[in-house]
Amino acid sequence: MLRRLLPLLCALALTPFAALAEAPEVLIEEQARQSWGNELPPEARIHVRFSGSRIDEADLISAFWMDRDSGQFLANAVTPEGVTHRLQGRLMAVQALPVPTRRLMPGDLVGVDDVKTVELPVKRVGAYTITETDKLEGMQVRRMLAAGRPVMTQSVMEPLVIDRGDKVNILFDDGRLVVTAPGRALDDAHRGQELRIVNLVSNKPLQAVARGEGLVEVIR
Repeated sequence: MLRRLLPLLCALALTPFAALAEAPEVLIEEQARQSWGNELPPEARIHVRFSGSRIDEADLISAFWMDRDSGQFLANAVTPEGVTHRLQGRLMAVQALPVPTRRLMPGDLVGVDDVKTVELPVKRVGAYTITETDKLEGMQVRRMLAAGRPVMTQSVMEPLVIDRGDKVNILFDDGRLVVTAPGRALDDAHRGQELRIVNLVSNKPLQAVARGEGLVEVIR
């Protein structure tokens, strides 16, 4: 048995192992992510577009240059045969964002059908841009939202449960005794937000927290 296996083992030992070649887009993306560094969000995708000649696979990128502003790049890609090819093109970093499907006005509630996900260039994504769908759906519009445009965090807010001038039910709870009284809101408020109210029985102004629609709890 050993005598029969020995030639096969020798042949395998003399056969060079093939390098793990990759599509050049993959290797160029790795280089681009290193070049952009912390400027590129981890969830961003990179589209690689070649201009001129291209190849199907490469073992490595031996040299790489890119302009981080325009995305233009030059790269020397080494093929499995050891031949170096000069590749050039443009890189575009994009990020998936929730955007309105229609124009929304102040006071509107953002519904599920009002939001879609699109890919936009990372350079259009600011520090205060909403990047998660659940941070937009169900919110109330503070400033007009344009269809297809990124939404800033300051343009939406938690839905109001109390409007200024609303009649409210005032809750007093000191842990031992719970008392309610009629009141009127002097401010708008969303759930959990502080607001000023007036007790309609005593005509005394109070500070409270909105607990739900028409319900506030006195905090001092």
